[in-house]
Amino acid sequence: MGSKARGINAAKKLQKRRKKSRYSDKWFVKKAFGLKQKADPLGGASQASGIVLEKVQLEAKQPNSAMRKCVRVQLIKNGKQVTAFCPGDGATKLIDEHDEVLIECIGGTMGRSKGDMPGVRWQVIKVNDQSLEALLHGKLEKARK
Repeated sequence: MGSKARGINAAKKLQKRRKKSRYSDKWFVKKAFGLKQKADPLGGASQASGIVLEKVQLEAKQPNSAMRKCVRVQLIKNGKQVTAFCPGDGATKLIDEHDEVLIECIGGTMGRSKGDMPGVRWQVIKVNDQSLEALLHGKLEKARK
C-alpha cells in the first residue's frame, strides 16, 4: 500500500485507516483494553486506604545514597500490598504499624515511580484520618486509636 487515499470519495477509507493505526499508540491500547484498571493495585482510583504492615527504608538510586523512609501498606479494598513513601522530615515517627493510612499516586512520569526511589509509586497523605502535613507542622496532635 503506497500513500493514503486522496480521492473524492476517500473518507471511509481514511476513517478505516485511522482506526487501524490508533492501535500502534500504546496509550490508546491501554485505554481501549482497560489495562490501567487491571494492572493498577488501586484499581484505577486516585486514592486508597490501607493498613501499615511495616516501616521500611529503601536505598535511593545512584548517585544518591540516602535511605528513603517508606511503609508497606496492605490495601483494604483488595488486600494487595504496595510500598508508599512518607514525605516530610520525621514523617515515619508519626506513622506506626497497624495505623490506617490514605495513599495517593506520587505522579511520576507516565504513571511510574518518581525521583530516585525504585518501584515506589505512592505516597502517604493521611494517618488515621488526619492530614500528615498538619501533623508534621504541629497543627494537629496524633489521635489515639
